[in-house]
Amino acid sequence: MSDETFRALVVEESAAGRSVELRDLSKDSLPPGEVLVRVAYSTLNYKDGLAVTGKGKILRMNPMAPGIDFAGTVVESASPDYRPGDEVILTGWGVGERYWGGFSQLNRLKAEWLVPLPSGLSFQRAMAIGTAGLTAMLCVIALERHGLPPSNREVVVTGAAGGVGSVAVALLAKAGYRVVASTGRPDEADYLQSLGASEVIDRATFSAPGKPLEKERWAGAVDTVGGATLGGIFRSMAYDGVVAACGNAGGIEFTTSVFPFILRGVRLIGVESVLVPLAERKVAWERLSRELDPALLDHMTQVIPLAEVPNYSETITKGRVRGRIVVDVNR
Repeated sequence: MSDETFRALVVEESAAGRSVELRDLSKDSLPPGEVLVRVAYSTLNYKDGLAVTGKGKILRMNPMAPGIDFAGTVVESASPDYRPGDEVILTGWGVGERYWGGFSQLNRLKAEWLVPLPSGLSFQRAMAIGTAGLTAMLCVIALERHGLPPSNREVVVTGAAGGVGSVAVALLAKAGYRVVASTGRPDEADYLQSLGASEVIDRATFSAPGKPLEKERWAGAVDTVGGATLGGIFRSMAYDGVVAACGNAGGIEFTTSVFPFILRGVRLIGVESVLVPLAERKVAWERLSRELDPALLDHMTQVIPLAEVPNYSETITKGRVRGRIVVDVNR
């Protein structure tokens, strides 16, 4: 493809039904924006899986290229902040939902949505991190800001074999936290321990009914699941513990009592990565480029061609994906 034409995975709803197909398009078909980027890699996240399969009401534009993040090279720029040849990352801001997404070889968008690619980080590894890794780092930063230093006290990560969970386990273990990984897939225990988990527990530990307060165990938690799992975490939070919550694959509602909050001083911190300010994004990306072991990142990543996104979307929505899926949009 040239800089005038490109290929994209397009989802379209019409009177004839719903289609998901690769299309060759012209640059003129892109929405307006300040910066034109030739995309190298995107990723497949749970939200992307819902968008591609139609199992969730994610897409707000029709037709639409999903893909909530990407990394690539600036081709054209009307912004003083970027010049042709600059290497950039995009995560969030409604891209892949309300705006043309990353499953496309070209994208045009606002300059303020972009982050410069950190020095020494390749496009492929940047997307191995992607939205999931950014979210994981924001959770780690939230724990730090609320007074949880590395120690031999335990921090639990739920949904640990998924994208956010895998990166969170690796980051926390590297920083010196004692990490316990919670998963519904016991066959992933060796994988999670290879990322640094000191112990792997069944997710049923949290979803089973229990007393309003159980024995204190968790100094901190990164919850990627929500629902009953999030409610169950609170029963065993230690005094002055902190929970960073960032996901809802297990449901949007959870039930707990006020006891963890008023008797143990537990704090619940919401973490989102879509609209997080640019300054915080830059800090998180710089830390990710330094603190995430490249070998572990490669270990948790598989790369697929753009044409395989529909098949893997079915897999990720069924909770069967390990770690991170990077999408090579040019293959």
